[in-house]
Amino acid sequence: MQTPLIGRSFSLIEKVGLLAILAATLFAGFSEVRQMVVAGHAGVSDLLLLFMYLELISMVEVYWSAGKLPVRMPLYIAMVALARHMLVDQQLPALDLLGTAVAILLLAVAVVVVRYGHLKLPYRDAIDSRHLS
Repeated sequence: MQTPLIGRSFSLIEKVGLLAILAATLFAGFSEVRQMVVAGHAGVSDLLLLFMYLELISMVEVYWSAGKLPVRMPLYIAMVALARHMLVDQQLPALDLLGTAVAILLLAVAVVVVRYGHLKLPYRDAIDSRHLS
């Protein structure tokens, strides 16, 4: 049985961790923007990196407000990261390029499966909350 003090302690640790993730993501994002300004240009890989930072910020916000993390969000970030990897590493062997593309496809299928599962097989508490409203 969990005491209220332990529960609050874990909640505080969780909030501090989320703030640390948010601060690190903001720092990395601003550093990337500064590098783009200094370089005088922004490539597609730079924009994909900024998009990943925005997704991380969104993930922190969702977790902060709901206390739950949708599985799809990390899958989206992974797909963008793999696409960026394909763009940045221009010298990828054909087999590695194909493997990365297949990995993105598998992640996209996972997103569809998870989304379908949430729609057709909702969690029990989600069903109960729909009947209450």
